Amino acid sequence: MSRLPMTALLLASGSLLAACSTTDTMAVATPAATAAQADPVAELASQVSIPHETFQLDNGLTVIVHEDRKAPIVAASVWYNVGSKDEPEGKTGFAHLFEHLMFNGSENLPGDYFTYTEEIGATNLNGTTSFDRTNYFQNVPTGALERVLFMESDRMGYLLGAVTQEKLDNQRGVVQNEKRQRDNQPGGLVWYEVFERLFGPDHPYGHLPIGSMADLDSASLGDVQQWFIDNYGPNNAVLVLAGDVDVETARPLVEKYFGAIERGPQLTPAMAEVPTFDAPRRHVMYDNVSRPRVIKNWAMPGLQDDDRYALYIASSILGGLSSSRLDAELVRGKEIANFAYSSYSPNHRVGFFQLGGEAKEGTEIEALELNLQSVMTDFVINGPTQEEVDRAVTNYLAGQVRGLESVGGFGGKANTLAEGLLYNGDSDQYSEDLAALAALTPADVQAAAAKWLSRPSLTITLMPGERQGYEEAQGATGPQPESAVAADYEITPREKPPVYPTAALDFPDVETTTLSNGATVYYAMRDTVPVTNMIVEFDAGSAADPMDKRGLASMTTSLLDEGAGGMDAQEIAEKTESLGANIGFGSSLDETTASMSALSVNLDQTLDLFGTMLRQPDFEADAIERVRSQTLANRARSLKSPNGLIADTLPAIIYGEADPYGGSPYGDVAAINSIDAGDLTAFHQAYIRPDNMEIYVTSNLSLAEVKAALEAELGDWQAPATAAGAKVFPDRPVRPDEPVVILLDRPDSPQSIIAGAQLLPIDPKADLVDLNAANEALGGNFLSRINMDLRETKGWSYGVRGSVTRTDNDVRYGFSAPVQADRTADSLKALQDQTVDFLTANGLSEEEITRIKASNIASLPGAFETSTSVLGGIRNNVELGRPMDYYETLPAKYEAQTRESLDQAIRAVIDPEDFIWVIVGDADVVAPQLDAAGVTYETRAFDGE
Repeated sequence: MSRLPMTALLLASGSLLAACSTTDTMAVATPAATAAQADPVAELASQVSIPHETFQLDNGLTVIVHEDRKAPIVAASVWYNVGSKDEPEGKTGFAHLFEHLMFNGSENLPGDYFTYTEEIGATNLNGTTSFDRTNYFQNVPTGALERVLFMESDRMGYLLGAVTQEKLDNQRGVVQNEKRQRDNQPGGLVWYEVFERLFGPDHPYGHLPIGSMADLDSASLGDVQQWFIDNYGPNNAVLVLAGDVDVETARPLVEKYFGAIERGPQLTPAMAEVPTFDAPRRHVMYDNVSRPRVIKNWAMPGLQDDDRYALYIASSILGGLSSSRLDAELVRGKEIANFAYSSYSPNHRVGFFQLGGEAKEGTEIEALELNLQSVMTDFVINGPTQEEVDRAVTNYLAGQVRGLESVGGFGGKANTLAEGLLYNGDSDQYSEDLAALAALTPADVQAAAAKWLSRPSLTITLMPGERQGYEEAQGATGPQPESAVAADYEITPREKPPVYPTAALDFPDVETTTLSNGATVYYAMRDTVPVTNMIVEFDAGSAADPMDKRGLASMTTSLLDEGAGGMDAQEIAEKTESLGANIGFGSSLDETTASMSALSVNLDQTLDLFGTMLRQPDFEADAIERVRSQTLANRARSLKSPNGLIADTLPAIIYGEADPYGGSPYGDVAAINSIDAGDLTAFHQAYIRPDNMEIYVTSNLSLAEVKAALEAELGDWQAPATAAGAKVFPDRPVRPDEPVVILLDRPDSPQSIIAGAQLLPIDPKADLVDLNAANEALGGNFLSRINMDLRETKGWSYGVRGSVTRTDNDVRYGFSAPVQADRTADSLKALQDQTVDFLTANGLSEEEITRIKASNIASLPGAFETSTSVLGGIRNNVELGRPMDYYETLPAKYEAQTRESLDQAIRAVIDPEDFIWVIVGDADVVAPQLDAAGVTYETRAFDGE
């Protein structure tokens, strides 16, 4: 039986989650833990629970209710038991296309669904489609529970009358642009080949949920209407309500709004076998990648097979953990790979296992593949050690503890409960999963690996070169079946329920204290999970890089976990994982940060490791060379992507190359090659020092306990005798008098990225609440003018945004618009026209300001559900000199906003004629459009450096 030292320590310290009530994030019994306890891992796993109740309506709708009173919000999540594996031949992408149509209004909610979610202050909302299911989710203030049930039930039962040809045509274009956006990435076409060749084109899992351009072109109104009729009945759905709700409140409301919806056809999700090959298969692809990659793939069992636990742990040990064998042997050992990984992804019926890596400069792809195979073969034959299994299981359990702080969103408890019920018929499936993981032995893991990884694989080799062919949309094709809606179909009118008051935001009390060395600690109690989260912030970042050493801050932080206090990178990784901790270092433009997330019972040991890494980096020669190579490889890889080109190019154009903000976020090649141990040590001494840091903590432990632990580890850390670093900024450049347009040529791009930028005449420490609210109408959210125009009206983009960005030294406004390549010039003109109109003529409407104010006020109580969001709020308050109750004062500020005040706030600082525009796209496609539109522009070719 697997035994984890970390878990034994947890249990010896008392209940892992003793601070949680039965309606908090998890409920846990308190065992009488002793050193003689026979099975501490299984004991720990058995204690993690999500108490809930389940009931079913007469029409077959299954409802799960979980009570969690930590915040006045409710997560409402609806899962439909249909995904892309259930699509008929020739109809790939239909499940996902219909997911989009579900956001385009129902019979009693005309227009865009986001209009109604914004009215009620919904957060963490979206919809997703996988091979196996389609889900829709949002967190809403408690007072909006009845309204959101009405909204979701209207989509479930009262949609057909609202599905029109115009909406289908628009969302077909949006989905095809979503596909282009993915395909436009380096290696973006690999996944299509993997699934078609691994499972076969006729297998339910042989195509991706996004579908093919041709099948999307062929979708008719009758097709999508019939998809709804066949698949979206209440008996094919699970509704989860998690948060500030109980079953006594939920049941009558669910009956009221969902009870009258009739059952649909009884579905049986498509069956699928795990295929195998008679012999290994190979395929070579070419694309705009910086280095060759090899990707080995196996079909695997899915979520209903007992081997899934061992396969997950096998993938973690092989290439999922920082301490993995692939990292140890190929990245840090032989240094033949820039990165190497393995992963296991179980779906409902089947899964897949992947092993791969990118060849380092000077390494032949054949040598990398041979070594990947050698590591895997050794693992299959000899299996893992007990210590490896312990680390992998510990890491998984700790991740579960952290993840269950959220009630909804993309993860959280609502998803956990729905997934278990949908795929395994048991909403408590997570509990069985944790117990099975905790019980794994090395022999179990080795047996599963030997059984499945010894089978013939599909190997995809991705080489730098010209992409071969791209399937583009051709427009709607083929005969159009008649509408599936009966001629006498009648819309059922339903009245929207009111939204009731919700408790106002109660931002956590923030206490401050000072360590012996003078460092300030900002602390807030968060007792929903037994975790201590900490960010140590230093005034540094890439803006602190000397002009001839751009990339120094990034390299310094990259080396902090590569060797410290005599420990090498492997030892550091193993210690971190054995504690169930997350430790990371990084640099943004203005700050260098060290972050730590520790299971609170392991706080002292985690802090000891964290402090050693922070204070005593070794900057050993071999590690420097390895990180240098990885930094250059990451730069080359990033500059193959369209967004990477934007990020690399735009700063120098805005600020000038001599400005601290004017450098590439990926550093400079010559500078990276010149950095040595002396530079790294000098940067560390100048900036990563106690007289330049602030510490932010959330924890279920008291401030006294946290301070004692911090004092023991960091209190004696004294600043070096050398002077602290100082950043020097020149005067900001004057904005251009007329638009500047630069076209960066990226051949064979099915999509163009349009970026616009402008510096604003604003104090960076000013309160931007009015400017940000005004921008919600122009570009700041889904319902903004530019997004509704380019996505929801024209269908030329998957999503467009305009955002206000604050740095320590200025405020900037920027547009980001990925658009289909043949509409690049039209999209640029549309962005410019919308901006001019908004800023000079038709500013905010009464409808917009009413909706924006309501949303901003109502969404506040749910904005700080998690510890990380609280940490972010505290950091913002400190950095901007605001009182700690700042967020509690926002409702009054929102209430005071008027059309006139918001129009003035944005018009006073943004000039619609002064934008710098950078377009990344295929010049052969884009340049003629710009010429025809009379746009003056400069074309640049990227040389790779």
